[in-house]
Amino acid sequence: MAELSEQKQAQRAMWAGGEYAIVAERITGAGEAAVEAAGIGQGDKVLDVACGTGNASIPAAEAGGEVTGLDLTPKLLEQARERASEEGVEIEFIEGDAEDLPFEDETFDAVTSVFGSMFAPDHRKAAAEMARVLKPGGRLAVCAWTPEGAIGRMFITTGSHMPAPPEGFQPPVLWGDESHVTGLFEGTGVDVEIERTAVKFEFDSMDAAMKEAEDYIPPLVAAKAALEPEGKWDALRSDLVDMYTALNDSGGEVLTYDAEYLIVKGTKA
Repeated sequence: MAELSEQKQAQRAMWAGGEYAIVAERITGAGEAAVEAAGIGQGDKVLDVACGTGNASIPAAEAGGEVTGLDLTPKLLEQARERASEEGVEIEFIEGDAEDLPFEDETFDAVTSVFGSMFAPDHRKAAAEMARVLKPGGRLAVCAWTPEGAIGRMFITTGSHMPAPPEGFQPPVLWGDESHVTGLFEGTGVDVEIERTAVKFEFDSMDAAMKEAEDYIPPLVAAKAALEPEGKWDALRSDLVDMYTALNDSGGEVLTYDAEYLIVKGTKA
């Protein structure tokens, strides 16, 4: 793999922090939805881009696909291998960059990415790479959190307390904006259609939700590590509590909310 930019090195370090595998357990349904949206079946050659711990890779293999999972973060790949072994499926997991996929043109029958490719710094390049490796007639399914949804709002709230991003930075939640993501695939040969859906989150209490956020969600673990020494973490934590309180639809101490995301479905001409 080519030498990583400073920004990508920082991203890899961030996703190795916390415990994303625990967070990923809450959103396994999105991986299953992506596999269904891509119509993956027996013998399909499948690439799962920015695969994380395998939320799409594993159900794709269970559906009969010959699956390769690619991710930038070695820790997540190791956890994905462990999960695949436990589930009894064979998947090739490799380290790689969503903006520079190490495959020939028109290699795969289906490409998926579940809350992964949205974090590649260059959105257009990531979209073009996924389109490039699809065979004619190949199917695409990408899941991305919307800016208006709970997870998107969490990212935006967190970003408002952090130092300014580098010039030209594209917020990951732009992948959850329909006009933006449609534009990314213009000229790639992939015609896309977009569906809005959601994952349900439920916690015993606000304290339980915040403990999981602080201890396990990599971007928040990184934010806390950066802000707490400067005495700035409590302000972000308070804003997050206010946000989740407003989202809570349980009517009680239990915290429940829907986290909206897009499923971007496409077929290559």
